Amino acid sequence: MSFSYEGELRARLEREKNFVVKSGGRLRFALAYPNFYRVGMSNLGIHIIYALLNSRREVACERFFLPELSTLEKISRANFPLLSLETQTPLNKFQVVGFAVSFEPDYFNIVKMLKLGKINPVASQRTDFDPIIIAGGPCATFNPEPLAEIFDAFIIGEGEVILPPLVDEIISTEHLPRLKRLEKISQLAGVYVPSFPKKVSRQWVKNLDEHSAHTTIVTDDAEFNMYLVETARGCGRHCRFCMAGYCFRKPRNRSLDVLRREISAAKKFGKKIGLMGAAISDYPQIDELCKFILGERLQMSVASFRADSVTFELVKSLSASGLKTLTIAPEVGSDKMRAVVNKGITEENIFTAVELGLRAGIKNFRLYFMVGLPFEEKDDVEAIADLSTRIKKFCGGRLTLSLNPFVPKPFTPFQWSPFAQKKYLDAAFKILRTRLKSVRGVEIISESVRSAEVQAILSRGDKKLSAVVMRSESAQEFRQNFRAAELDEDFYLRKIPFDEPLPWDFLNQGFTKKYLHDEFNRAAALKPTAKCFDGCSRCGVCNQSFGGAM
Repeated sequence: MSFSYEGELRARLEREKNFVVKSGGRLRFALAYPNFYRVGMSNLGIHIIYALLNSRREVACERFFLPELSTLEKISRANFPLLSLETQTPLNKFQVVGFAVSFEPDYFNIVKMLKLGKINPVASQRTDFDPIIIAGGPCATFNPEPLAEIFDAFIIGEGEVILPPLVDEIISTEHLPRLKRLEKISQLAGVYVPSFPKKVSRQWVKNLDEHSAHTTIVTDDAEFNMYLVETARGCGRHCRFCMAGYCFRKPRNRSLDVLRREISAAKKFGKKIGLMGAAISDYPQIDELCKFILGERLQMSVASFRADSVTFELVKSLSASGLKTLTIAPEVGSDKMRAVVNKGITEENIFTAVELGLRAGIKNFRLYFMVGLPFEEKDDVEAIADLSTRIKKFCGGRLTLSLNPFVPKPFTPFQWSPFAQKKYLDAAFKILRTRLKSVRGVEIISESVRSAEVQAILSRGDKKLSAVVMRSESAQEFRQNFRAAELDEDFYLRKIPFDEPLPWDFLNQGFTKKYLHDEFNRAAALKPTAKCFDGCSRCGVCNQSFGGAM
């Protein structure tokens, strides 16, 4: 069994390029992604942090992933420890374990990996001989409380700014008892230590050009078999449901010269270039960037684009790169709901984007919609079916609809909104399936309501959930343990009063709760909010002095 597991890891490593194996290093850092390898290696954050840590002579960073199901079953049955990819070292032999946490459903994989790694998932029960367990990523930044009894510390914001001083502090305090080390760490900007609570301000990079963000380790085994390059970070569109638009402000772009250099360096690998960002079409020089990529005889793909800013050059470049299905995210179907969520696009923009796809030779389309949003009514649900039917007739090709329940997120204007009742969501999905059943060439896929409920509970959860999460290795176990703890699902899914303290109130994202409340009222009044612009001082993020001394 030992040879089989280690051999599997070595074989995977042999298929990679540019991984790092260090002998020695004062600090051994385990960088963990709580999902399978193919998913984790498609996460650009893993590449960024891996390169950042291994650029330091005194740090040796190695990666850990959740083993594939067949391997997981074998090592669990044999009580074999979770091993690193680079040197096949057990997880509990590292001084620091850092998890990149992007999605709530992965919380259960964190527990699973800690147990496989022979590390106690209960932070208060770990000793001076155990690693320090840290969480970073979007989930850590917007609400760490459901994981507060599992992790020793959380990175609130962007790792490029916070990790260097954090690593320095961990190294300089290695002679101190665990609790004293955590107390020292808690004094750093952008670090939340649950055992030493305080107000914490999000830290962020002001100049992206000073920090590279592209694929570091090249592999063919990633879910997205591309060379990823970050064009921008953050979004200033003010979509009122979107956590990323609020927790990653201010929107920042990389310079075209830097992107050209990074893409030129990627050319030797011969991979498709995956442009990463909240809205690629909002990049100010997107046409020039597309021409450059194709001029280098490379193919390209994009993480997302906006229907109102997409250009023919971008769509033509995607088509030339082999794209067969163009993805558009209307989110809602009616003018009213577009005003509610402040999507900032019109129906005309959506059809123009489809037309650009058709002109470029793309005949198939995928549309993203949400149901259960604040102020939504039956007519708004039916409007999704109407819009989809008209788009299908217009494009003629295959149309895929991704329909998902709306999940309220912290630090958004809809953070107080309830998760819609299952009865309502089931009825909404039935309306859409019934209305579109007779339209040939339309496929509907959707997340289960029960799965979305768990995500909603975790998204706005408090510290009480932490004891439940640490005993749960799956969503099903979580629900069972949740009921056993006599917690009330309705409490976590309800509409929250505006004057009620929120579990994440101790975090400072750079704007006030009043600002979010005002945005909620604008949604109710169907009033738009213009996107971010230079010199804007509406939310206050750009006026903050804590945004990383970079």
